[in-house]
Amino acid sequence: MKPDFTNFGAVKRAVIYCRVSSRKQKTDGSGLNSQEQRCRKYALEHGYLVEAVFPDDVSGGGDFMKRPGMVALLNYLDDQIGEEFVVIFDDLKRFARDTEFHLALRRALRQRNATVECPNFKFEDTPEGKFVETILAATGTLEREQNGRQVLQKMHARVESGFWVFRAPVGYKYVKSQRGGKELVADEPAASVVKEALEGYATGRLSSQTEVRRFLEANPHFPSDMPNGDIRPQTIVRLLGKAVYAGYVSAPAWGISLRDGHHEGLISKATYERIQERLNEGVYAARRKDIHADFPLRGAVCCASCSTPLTAGWCKGKRQKYPYYFYRKKGCDLHGKMIRRSKIESAFLDMLKAMSPTEKLFELAITMFRDAWDQKAAQVTNTVATYRTQALEVEKTIAGVIDTASNVSNPRLIETFEKRLEELEREKLVLLEKAKKSAVPRYTFEQLFEHCIRFLASPCKLWESGKFDLQRLVLRLTVSEHLVYCRERGFLNTNFALPIKALGMVSGGHVGDGAAGEI
Repeated sequence: MKPDFTNFGAVKRAVIYCRVSSRKQKTDGSGLNSQEQRCRKYALEHGYLVEAVFPDDVSGGGDFMKRPGMVALLNYLDDQIGEEFVVIFDDLKRFARDTEFHLALRRALRQRNATVECPNFKFEDTPEGKFVETILAATGTLEREQNGRQVLQKMHARVESGFWVFRAPVGYKYVKSQRGGKELVADEPAASVVKEALEGYATGRLSSQTEVRRFLEANPHFPSDMPNGDIRPQTIVRLLGKAVYAGYVSAPAWGISLRDGHHEGLISKATYERIQERLNEGVYAARRKDIHADFPLRGAVCCASCSTPLTAGWCKGKRQKYPYYFYRKKGCDLHGKMIRRSKIESAFLDMLKAMSPTEKLFELAITMFRDAWDQKAAQVTNTVATYRTQALEVEKTIAGVIDTASNVSNPRLIETFEKRLEELEREKLVLLEKAKKSAVPRYTFEQLFEHCIRFLASPCKLWESGKFDLQRLVLRLTVSEHLVYCRERGFLNTNFALPIKALGMVSGGHVGDGAAGEI
């Protein structure tokens, strides 16, 4: 058909609306371009002048006000007060797949002097035309709701089979599975960052949720959720509580309890249980904000006279600021006195250097660790058998609970039995995981003790790395209480931590006097 331009002055103005249901359809297909091409062809055949095109790549669940493109179209019509427009759709299903919203959108366009036309359907303002239009809109609603139900049923079945079907957590991504569909796999380097954060919290190396948050904020591979690069505290709570990181899947809203998933966990199930125990132990005060990387010894060093921990800060000089540690106890002879940061931290570094063992003692330590490793390896067989026996006992207990629950009709008792069954299932999965991982050593002796031996050989190297978390770790591993510092004599006798004492790495003399003793 040729376009009709015989009466050019009466050419109708038109706008085109195109929609696909997801951004994936927009990027992977050509749905929007195809719709626009057909609509332009329709406009040309009818002599319409297309002024604008409004695309959408979201569904909106039937509500047209949740679609940015439709909102922009309505605003465009509002700006053209008194003008008549033709709104062209490729198909009636692109209009609104909900009967209520379909009728509401028709009214909204009619109020703006806009008529609706479609290449595949002719709108008529007759009783019969309105009836057919309503039936087709209701058919679209039925299809949308049926599709939604089918998707939920498939997702429900996938979770029951052990597959994660929700948004991939940080550290995971979806890939095609040989079992059909998609499954989670580790997404490096974010996976290693998440693993280190979770294991750090479980072991206590990251002693609080605040430390976990600061650790993740300092790592560029973990995405921030605030414009300034910070991470919300709620994000950390959700991260620590995600069972998916331990290889579990669940969907409590669908009544699907915790179960073993097909994906590989970033942490062990035992580590996950330890994290939950720590979360349930109670809420403790977050690490002081003034414990900053500029002053790693703050809070760890105390006055030799009054035993009050030193504070620290920057003092403004004539041209720049200078870092100092301060004696802060009122009534102390040293109150208000300052120590240069370089002096006190150099003295601490000298003390760490004095902890380096002699070659003979170092070889003895390695031999001790090797003997302990061999003894542990000899116990593996018995340990695996014990875990499997315990798992069988738990399985018997589960069977007993199910038998008892089958004869109960009280809703509260049924809920209690369900909670108990979930606890037993988690206990069984943890035991089976321990049996599986204990059967074959995960690391060799050299891999497992590499960092430990490196620390014992020279604690000062970790300190000199300049990484704040490692520096605080060195403090926890070397001393068991506050360091005592004297302005005249430096660091005095210190109660060293168990690893240092056990190897006799410090003996005789006064560290503060520069006589750490021969090791």
